[in-house]
Amino acid sequence: MLTDTPMLLAIRALEILFAWSLAIQTLEFLRMGAATSPDGLWSWALQRGDIPRLWMQRVLDVAFIPGLHRVHLLLRLVGALWLALHGSSLGLISGLFVSNILVLIRWRGAFNGGSDFLTLVVLTGLLMSQLIGAWGHVVLGWQAGLWYITIQALTSYFMSGWVKLMRREWRSGAAMTIFLNAAIYGPLSPRHPLRNRALAGLGSWAFIVWECCAPLALVSPEFAALFCTVAAVFHFLVFWFFGLNRFFWAWLASFPAIVWSATQFQ
Repeated sequence: MLTDTPMLLAIRALEILFAWSLAIQTLEFLRMGAATSPDGLWSWALQRGDIPRLWMQRVLDVAFIPGLHRVHLLLRLVGALWLALHGSSLGLISGLFVSNILVLIRWRGAFNGGSDFLTLVVLTGLLMSQLIGAWGHVVLGWQAGLWYITIQALTSYFMSGWVKLMRREWRSGAAMTIFLNAAIYGPLSPRHPLRNRALAGLGSWAFIVWECCAPLALVSPEFAALFCTVAAVFHFLVFWFFGLNRFFWAWLASFPAIVWSATQFQ
């Protein structure tokens, strides 16, 4: 039985944020019914060719019948709501995990890159907590699940910063200007501040240093909260300039785990 208040708060915050993120993703898939229909741009008849085994193709042909796939997405939406209201259970998380695998298969492994990665990470952490908890080790299960989410999220930030550090265009600031020119509101106006090489370089280095320092979030809960606040601003800006709303909510769902993990060193 869980009696640790910080852990309980972290679990409920994670479940609610993740449920919201999953619901948004599911609603987007439901709106894409015409695009995924047999006559649509992302027809399963075209995508099924990626499946190597004939028997797997036949099984998935049934799973991705448009009407049945819609029912699946509606059940996924109900599952997200149930998670927000009632919390995790082995049956619920197992069902959502299988559902997520089916969605990933439907989109050849990823629909929206990083948000798909974090969705799978959080679901895996939740599944770990439930599987270990089913053996009578509830606290250990949640510790394992929260730490798994934390390590995966912080490693992802660190690797992103390291890759930028290794790329000349990021060190010079040129990459930031290139990306923003291709954003929703791009290209940048001739007098935009980020066309100034010095300012663009300063912005690039700010992102590089912040991402490379991600593991330091575990130094203290206060530092973890600061790191997550900066991360939330960063992901909101990505949403604002590039329209990637899924990134914002998917990554936000990992923050309760990061803050809780930082408390374990106090």
